[in-house]
Amino acid sequence: MVTTPDPSDGATTATGPAGQRGNEEGYATGLGNRQVQMIAMGGAIGVGLFLGAGGLLEEMGPGIILSYLACGVAVFFVMRALGELVLYRPVSGSFVEYAREFIGPWAGFAAGWMYWVNWVGSGVAEITAAGIYIGKWFPEFPQWITALLSLLVLLVVNLLSVRLFGELEFWFSVIKVLAIVSFLVVGTWLVATGAEVGETTASVGNLFSHGGFLPLGLPVVLMSLQGVIFAYASMEMAGIAAGETKNPAKVMPRAINNVIVRIALFYVGSLLLLCMVLPWTAYSGAESPFVTVFSSIGVPWIGDIMNFVVLTAALSSCNSGLYSTGRILRSLSLNGEAPSFTARMNSQRAPYGAVLFTAAVFLLGVLLNYALPDKAFEIATSVSSLGVIATWAALLYSQVRMRKLAQQGRLRRPSYRMPGSPYTNWIVLGFLALVLVLAGFSSDIAARWSLYAVPLLVVSITVGWRVVSRRSASSGADVG
Repeated sequence: MVTTPDPSDGATTATGPAGQRGNEEGYATGLGNRQVQMIAMGGAIGVGLFLGAGGLLEEMGPGIILSYLACGVAVFFVMRALGELVLYRPVSGSFVEYAREFIGPWAGFAAGWMYWVNWVGSGVAEITAAGIYIGKWFPEFPQWITALLSLLVLLVVNLLSVRLFGELEFWFSVIKVLAIVSFLVVGTWLVATGAEVGETTASVGNLFSHGGFLPLGLPVVLMSLQGVIFAYASMEMAGIAAGETKNPAKVMPRAINNVIVRIALFYVGSLLLLCMVLPWTAYSGAESPFVTVFSSIGVPWIGDIMNFVVLTAALSSCNSGLYSTGRILRSLSLNGEAPSFTARMNSQRAPYGAVLFTAAVFLLGVLLNYALPDKAFEIATSVSSLGVIATWAALLYSQVRMRKLAQQGRLRRPSYRMPGSPYTNWIVLGFLALVLVLAGFSSDIAARWSLYAVPLLVVSITVGWRVVSRRSASSGADVG
């Protein structure tokens, strides 16, 4: 592939077919800086924090903060690796195209389908969370019906236009950010003034009461890493949007840097305050911990407002999932690696075939909510975490390979670079491998099943790649 310097940022822009930009790929470049910033934030704040944190606090205690901190450091390096790749070549296929270019065609195939697995699990978790939140107001309303209605609404949004998607995601994310900021302000005030919250007093001492900071020991906290990885899933949404972004050289570094900063503030800061405002024993996986706090301060309606906020968070993340998998599946289809109909675009230049394909699989999540409403969230997050780990690993290794080619003088690296590469890449890859191994020792049967599913996924992807390869070889022979 021939590349030429981009004088605007020192990056290179591919000039071959695989390097086509935005509208040349058939997409509408309808996303501006304001929307991309919030799409990135929409990926950074989801039900992993708004709902999943409650269950992790209930099971692990304040020590869960260490897991969020460790995974947050890993995310920092993953996002910087993504940033360098995106500035090298902005494309809607994102890391699938990077894996294909820098590792090999099989890697693009595997990365794309594992990312799809990530979003299948994550999307099911999001619509499950929506059902749980609605259940706070209407406990008799079937959880699976809420999941189905949520899916249908977001499907329509994704089929209409990227501009509508961007606007909806922008306002979803504004609500989430305002809610988190409000909690940080209120929580800090409660702790600073030693206010009475429920039957306890908000204070730093709550971090160490009820058994200490590690009431169940450090090994138990390590077992939580897989669940925390899910909480950070979707950070790569900023990269997926690159191909439909105006002026990506300017927009993307800012979006990625902002996500990294807010990881520390929103995730680690929120967890610290949650554990100081109320003892960890007050939280439950059946309710958002933020709803628990606001419902305990003596203002009845404030808990309902927060429940609405976390509902929009779930819808936002599912909305992002349909968007991103639509682009990834179309990228795979254009390379003959996914069903051909997933490459089809509608008059609004949205990949409706790919979006419908993912939505159809999300219906299995509706059935899961019908059959196992109490376990649907845990099963979905465990499946999703496998895709997250594979996606991040593909990004990190692609950046290693790109750096090596740059050292050989075969391409020019952008000025926005992965710090500490390649050493930081290998450290984070080792951390991801550790997370996967620890899942096998978890007391959560859903987490153990996810590890057992790895061989099945490996076999499925291997067989799929062989079928694709033989079909491509056959097509080439026929043309010859």
